[in-house]
Amino acid sequence: MSENNLNWITNFIWGIADDVLRDLYVRGKYRDVILPMTVLRRLDAVLEPTKQAVLDMKAALDSAGIANQDQPLRQAAEQAFYNTSKFTLRDLKSRSSQQQLKADFEAYLDDFSPNVQDILDNFEFRNQIPRLSKADALGKLIEKFLDSSINLSPNPVMNGNDSVKHYGLDNHAMGTIFEELVRRFNEENNEEAGEHWTPRDAVKLMARLIFLPIADQIVSSTYLLYDGACGTGGMLTVAEEELKQLAQDHGKQVATHLYGQEINAETYAIAKADLLLKGEGDAADNLVGGPEYSTLSNDAFPARKFDFMLSNPPYGKSWKSDLERMGGKDGIKDPRFTIEHAGDPEYSLLTRSSDGQMLFLVNMLSKMKHDTRLGSRIAEVHNGSSLFTGDAGQGESNIRRWIIENDWLEAIVALPLNMFYNTGIATYIWVLGNRKPEHRKGKIQLIDATQWYRPLRKNLGKKNCELGEEDIQKICDTFLTFEESEQSKIFPNAAFGYWKVTVERPLRLAVDLTPDLLPPLEKPAPKQGKSSLQPLSIKRQFSLGQVCTMILMISFLLLRLWQAKPESNLQPNGSNSSRTASPGKMNLQHL
Repeated sequence: MSENNLNWITNFIWGIADDVLRDLYVRGKYRDVILPMTVLRRLDAVLEPTKQAVLDMKAALDSAGIANQDQPLRQAAEQAFYNTSKFTLRDLKSRSSQQQLKADFEAYLDDFSPNVQDILDNFEFRNQIPRLSKADALGKLIEKFLDSSINLSPNPVMNGNDSVKHYGLDNHAMGTIFEELVRRFNEENNEEAGEHWTPRDAVKLMARLIFLPIADQIVSSTYLLYDGACGTGGMLTVAEEELKQLAQDHGKQVATHLYGQEINAETYAIAKADLLLKGEGDAADNLVGGPEYSTLSNDAFPARKFDFMLSNPPYGKSWKSDLERMGGKDGIKDPRFTIEHAGDPEYSLLTRSSDGQMLFLVNMLSKMKHDTRLGSRIAEVHNGSSLFTGDAGQGESNIRRWIIENDWLEAIVALPLNMFYNTGIATYIWVLGNRKPEHRKGKIQLIDATQWYRPLRKNLGKKNCELGEEDIQKICDTFLTFEESEQSKIFPNAAFGYWKVTVERPLRLAVDLTPDLLPPLEKPAPKQGKSSLQPLSIKRQFSLGQVCTMILMISFLLLRLWQAKPESNLQPNGSNSSRTASPGKMNLQHL
């Protein structure tokens, strides 16, 4: 189907909101109805040809008393989802009573397969039905999505003379329409867009940075992709497309399995729905999300290892609630964040609770494959604080030290300002892998790509520029060439570390003996018992210089006594007690 036809269908669906929902919802809430209804209409159209087969299978399973019916019903539907209701949306269109329509529509929703139920629950779509019904808008909404002007079915609509009236929408085309609707709604809500939506130009760059260096090593096989903050799932789907295209260009056939985790319920529902609409039912089943599934405190894939990982975690977002669920800093036992390194069996990678972005990187590093030929490759977006925040021995510094001492960091790419929808701050792509080629070992490349962009004709929130195809190619070529230039600097790993030494100097005391202060010292000491000692007159026995000398000697003696205290009483300085940088001990910290 041509791009013009896809745009026309997208515009038609976009217009339904104004036709039906105006005055009923504010514009920012149109998505709460339009996105789930788009999903429902597509699923309904896909299931139409096998509707009777599903009903027959349901009746047979019920009569046989079989409780686990999911797989047989999927097979009957010939899809990764199904609906056992006797209704279709076309049946509901004819309801004249709003009360009856509401009841039948809710029954229709209740009979979808569990994976679709998960999407509806996270969209919270059922909460919209009473409002739509009360305003007499539910019937109009269904009627609009069944309009003969558009076809959301994979099968073509024919004219009476057997000519094609509307071509069918394949899964890819339907996914494109859905993603375009999501993009438009994100633009309508600019303040929220960047939280769940990474610009496609940035995702393409990230994907190519992890795929291109090993393009000639990719074989016909199955690869696992993962995003621990997957948002609407765009990073996974774009990466999948890039990998398959690259493999095809090299004469290989690859299969991919997508895995993702997302804490925001609505964006998780969008991601899962997008995969279902694209015909990737297995991948949809591998997405986990909702408020109870925070990546930091509830890892959904603790035993999984992945080939390629991409992510754009939240910046500057507190993870204090996660920390409390994990038992607090003193009680946390998660093996992702407390590891053995540099002889320390409890090396802490826990960052400040005010910003957890680096913990998402640690999570992905814990899922690297170490026993395969290609190992694992990672690309993750961070803001500038990940480069320098944290003193020696603190979590952020420990993470950087752990990464660099394992020689996993290949490059950091500085992106143009105003690349993202909801922030204009500087952002960086970290590229990591555990199979560095020989010429990169022990080295880190810094790439300044801040001037490689093209301006947008119209700002999208705070995003006023994008990476054109030529800009992405420049960055990738600079990365692959691995040579010094004005935009590319290469440093040894050791250049990013430093020795932190605590220097202790002798205690310095000042004595100011003026004539006004001498009289108290001249008084004789009080008699004590029958001591034979005589009062000593400082004025008669010592000169001023001798007094000063005695005071300095006493001070020196006190200093020696203080230094003789056990070392365990010394306070740590910028590190944990086992690494206190005391005199004669040095502690290497990075970045």
